[in-house]
Amino acid sequence: MNRLISKHINCPYCDETIELVIDCSISEQEYIEDCEVCCRPINLFVAVGENNNVNIVSKHENEI
Repeated sequence: MNRLISKHINCPYCDETIELVIDCSISEQEYIEDCEVCCRPINLFVAVGENNNVNIVSKHENEI
């Protein structure tokens, strides 16, 4: 079973839509990924629930 899924979010800086590949075998993740368009760092908080329901919170580099 493939545990990788693709999700789209909007960059908190430039508002362009970018694609993320999420590993659903990890229930909670926190990492930084650069925007594919403006190259600024996005803080990502990912939670994977039942049936691979994915919740993604994206924030600016200095946003708490």
